[in-house]
Amino acid sequence: MQNKGLVKLFAILFGLVSIYQLSFTFKANQIESDAEEIAINKIPETEVDYRAKRSQEEVNYLESIATDTVFNLGISKFTYNEVKEKAMPLGLDLKGGVSVTLQISVRDILEGLANKSKDPAFNKALDDAEELQKDAQESYLESFFRAFDAIKGDTKLASPDIFYTKDLDGEINSNMSDDEAKQVIERKVDESIVSAFEVLRKRIDEFGVTQPTIQRLGNSGRILVELPGVKDKERALKLLQNTAQLEFWDAYKGEQFFNFLAQANELLKESVKPEATEEEQEPQDEESAEDDTIDDLLGDATTDSTAVETENNPIFDLFRGQGYQGGPVIGRFELKDKATLLDYLNRPEVRELLPAEQRYAKFVFGKPEKDSEIVDLYALVGNRDNTPPLSGAVIVDARNQFDAANRSEVSMQMNAKGAKIWEDMTGKAYAQQSQIAIVLDDIVYSAPGVTTGPIAGGNSSISGNFTLNEAVDLANVLRAGKLPASADIIQSEVVGPSLGQEAIDSGTMSFLIALVLVLVWMVFYYGKAGGFADVAMLLNILLIFGVLSGLGAVLTLPGIAGIVLTIGMSVDANVLIFERIREELTKGKGQKEAITDGFSNALSSILDANITTGLTALILFIFGTGPIKGFATTLLIGIGTSLFTAIFITRLLIDWYVNKGGKLDFATAVTKKLFRNINIEFLQKRKVAYIISGAFILLSLGSLFTNSLDQGVDFVGGRTYQVRFAQDVSASEITGVLSKPEVFNSADAKTFGATNQLKITTKYKVNETGSEADEAIRKSLFNALQPYLDGLSYDDFISDADTKTVGLMKYYKVSPTIADDIKQASFWAILGSLIVVFLYILIRFKRWQFSLGAVAAVFHDVLIVLGIFSLTYKFMPFNMEIDQAFIAAILTVIGYSLNDTVVVFDRIREFFNEHGNWEFKRVVNVSLSSTLSRTLNTSLTTLVVLLAIFIFGGDSIRGFMFALIVGVIVGTYSSLFIATPIMYDSVQKLEDKKK
Repeated sequence: MQNKGLVKLFAILFGLVSIYQLSFTFKANQIESDAEEIAINKIPETEVDYRAKRSQEEVNYLESIATDTVFNLGISKFTYNEVKEKAMPLGLDLKGGVSVTLQISVRDILEGLANKSKDPAFNKALDDAEELQKDAQESYLESFFRAFDAIKGDTKLASPDIFYTKDLDGEINSNMSDDEAKQVIERKVDESIVSAFEVLRKRIDEFGVTQPTIQRLGNSGRILVELPGVKDKERALKLLQNTAQLEFWDAYKGEQFFNFLAQANELLKESVKPEATEEEQEPQDEESAEDDTIDDLLGDATTDSTAVETENNPIFDLFRGQGYQGGPVIGRFELKDKATLLDYLNRPEVRELLPAEQRYAKFVFGKPEKDSEIVDLYALVGNRDNTPPLSGAVIVDARNQFDAANRSEVSMQMNAKGAKIWEDMTGKAYAQQSQIAIVLDDIVYSAPGVTTGPIAGGNSSISGNFTLNEAVDLANVLRAGKLPASADIIQSEVVGPSLGQEAIDSGTMSFLIALVLVLVWMVFYYGKAGGFADVAMLLNILLIFGVLSGLGAVLTLPGIAGIVLTIGMSVDANVLIFERIREELTKGKGQKEAITDGFSNALSSILDANITTGLTALILFIFGTGPIKGFATTLLIGIGTSLFTAIFITRLLIDWYVNKGGKLDFATAVTKKLFRNINIEFLQKRKVAYIISGAFILLSLGSLFTNSLDQGVDFVGGRTYQVRFAQDVSASEITGVLSKPEVFNSADAKTFGATNQLKITTKYKVNETGSEADEAIRKSLFNALQPYLDGLSYDDFISDADTKTVGLMKYYKVSPTIADDIKQASFWAILGSLIVVFLYILIRFKRWQFSLGAVAAVFHDVLIVLGIFSLTYKFMPFNMEIDQAFIAAILTVIGYSLNDTVVVFDRIREFFNEHGNWEFKRVVNVSLSSTLSRTLNTSLTTLVVLLAIFIFGGDSIRGFMFALIVGVIVGTYSSLFIATPIMYDSVQKLEDKKK
């Protein structure tokens, strides 16, 4: 092998970098364990609500060392924040994170559709719907329709004063009945919620969280978001809630409103009673500044400072300063007085004091400086429709950057329409020496003047005392777009790992057991050469985790599937090489020559197998979402590291051993003659195989049509209950209790925050949405959980008492959580990968028949896996729901099946070129026989891994592992008896037609 020195150097550096990256993960885990131990020692179980206190104590401890040096590598030192940032994050299913339920305001959507209608019946119906929602199980929109019908009289929804607006013209007309208008409104509200869903999904993608779960909860406008491994929880929550309503307004000069404020203050003296405050008790000198401010505002008006002390000044008493001359700031006020002041200024009798040219003035507060309790008041040039001259809809790009003073700001680029309006606005502001207020979510972030004339090109920037994270997040939300309505967090919880700590521990142990078995098997089968392959495999696993950690990728359950497949592929590459070397040795070649030729001859098969799988993973990564992308990430990394370790590291070790005089047989006494000189007539058995496969496919299709699948709430919806217990409970144990046929038949319990709280999801009677069904299911839940509730009564279990500490804490009805577009993206990703593989095999093997055989085998495998799940889910003693993890399992099966098939095809091509005088049938049979050792060896080692995890792993992962086990068995069978025979028959039919 050439360039051995370079390979050694690269391997050493690659390994050291991986160890370096993983060291942060181990250190972060150690620090977090120390924090947990400190909290336990500090807060005994005898304290009230000790779990919450311990959790807060952990947070406080970690925050206290955030900037302390906690990791010293000699060459560099790292703070806890830096260590945590570099540690490999785990997904929500393994690590936990943040789970929030957002309520998208349907009221806001309706008000927007009605163009802020002032119609009394419309607004009363909105208020009545709020009251109805307190006790109703229906959606807000249904409550609104019910409330409107009760009070409407002769008023119609399609009235020009309500929904027959300019924006809805063409969809709603004045001749529509209320029932017809309701259908349009329902559709428009749903479109707005879908829009909010997509905006949130884009923001989360920008935030860098891998595999978030975003679920629409029924048609209530609620969206459940789970962010695995999120580091800055407050930042994430703020990002989710930010409406991102960006507007550009012309601003009045502050001094233009001084007389108005004086008049408003006088008017309000009659209606606003003075309140005794601590300030009134303070000495005169502390009020003198306020007196000076009032004097400044009133100009030449005569003001007696003594009178100021005793008189009631509703507005002036709130003043804490004023803006500069010619600037846009009217005055400065305390944050706590914002609502009071806006209430005063927007009272009808007060607004009547505004001059005619200012009657639509819009009063808005600015963004307070960090750690300041003072905020500026602005007056913006409004209009009858309260619409800004320019909105954020024109923003096509936004980026965070730094200004000349190295302060964070956000630069924006507008489209052509926005650029023209912006040029006109800046030209007007330049001519009038006024300012333009940049307003985000009704907060003025900045109000710059224009000093250089009209600004062309549509470039602008927002400044406002941003931190770097604030600027990054603002740029992200501007790119993602605004929410169509406000999003209020109605629940925020820390989500525990879905597998439970026991499942994680047992899963880790089972994986280690499987790995040991594979390592032992390789030595048992290939002797010393197997030992060298083991070293390469261990390095491969180290490199995979090192790259994942270095990239900051989140390790999730589907990601584990990719690693499992990678181990199989790593073994497969070494098996291919060793089997080819054994063939060369059988031909009588010397050891060094056999090794050289073996590596060379195996390279084509290894590359083809890995490229086809890699193409699948690449397409899935590009087009996939959620678990599909997580699976594709680990698979792509694994393919690269497997090729490197199998081709270069194994070769390096073998050459080193041989060159120093060592002898390798690539077999042991037991396996030396195993699978040698096999000559099975596979094609003669193809008809039997077709019959067997046809029967299984028909049985599978029949079961899928009649018995269907045990679809999880990811696909069909269901109900979610948040239950808190008096003591710690096992999530897997509760899952077993609720999954009994006499209870829900299928249920899933996740630790939700503390270990005494669970989120329980079931799709039992999912299609029954009436209150009677809800009540019956709640009673079934209560009856099943009674042994864990310490004598709690049913009334206490479902009560809404403020002091409630145990029982049913939250309840949701859950609609299907994978939106149609995500389903379609997943479908097209899988279909696209198959098309690409079809084309690659066509180009590589020169015949479409090879492509047909490979794709047919994949469809065969997937159908049978689905069929087995459909046939057995009712009596299997573990969860067999079809959920997002199952999608990852199917993708693993596809990758494995293609890998197996391509290796056989590669040998057929080789023999076809070497033995041109052989019949094609003989070429195929000999190829299948010669690769049988490799096929069975790879399948057995992969099955060992899967079976170990299936047996020793947690309950929640068994369904996932079962799908992989079935897929590997079926995939091995199809590569021998389906893919190749179909390819052969299609070739023969073409030859027969030619003849």
